[in-house]
Amino acid sequence: MAELKWDPSVNDTKIGVAVSEGVVTLSGHVDSYAEKWDAERATQQVSGVKALAVEMDVALNGSSKRNDTDIAHSAENALAWMTYLPKDSIKVMVEGGWITLTGEVGWAYQRQAAASAVRPLMGVVGVSDQISIKPQASSSSVKSEIEAALKRRAHADAQNILVEVRGSNVTLTGAVHSWSERELATNSAWGAAGVQSVVDNITVIY
Repeated sequence: MAELKWDPSVNDTKIGVAVSEGVVTLSGHVDSYAEKWDAERATQQVSGVKALAVEMDVALNGSSKRNDTDIAHSAENALAWMTYLPKDSIKVMVEGGWITLTGEVGWAYQRQAAASAVRPLMGVVGVSDQISIKPQASSSSVKSEIEAALKRRAHADAQNILVEVRGSNVTLTGAVHSWSERELATNSAWGAAGVQSVVDNITVIY
């Protein structure tokens, strides 16, 4: 609750927090999808959090409501102005304020950037990221790149994380001591060229 109150992008008075054995449940109504996302991210940064259940919904007020056509045009414009993305690589579909992104890019950061660009748009109640990543590297090179990145970034827990690569799919197993370390390992995996999916089986121990 203190973390939500500290985050200026979140109205903590509209969010309920319940905790059971390290599992946090967030409930309530927020004014935008961006605020919902920020609340989730803020909660994940708290030490001791093992899992997160989200029961919040986005309740748009009158001035924030927009029709799907307007949202789609805004999303297309936001993506068109991004230098990270190849032109016309991402397609946008909007239904009931929920944006679905499809297409193909070369890197995970491009896919993440596309979702980040449309998330704060007015009228959006959710984002589904169905963008795929083109394979660009061999399994052996992907594995070595990820392991090297883990050693650079997660010194304490790097030796406790096992990396398995099959084609363009990566599975991470092992144990770390915080949610942020777990997220760091996942981001390291996504940072390797050609990775299309990452299965995070890392556990957090305290």
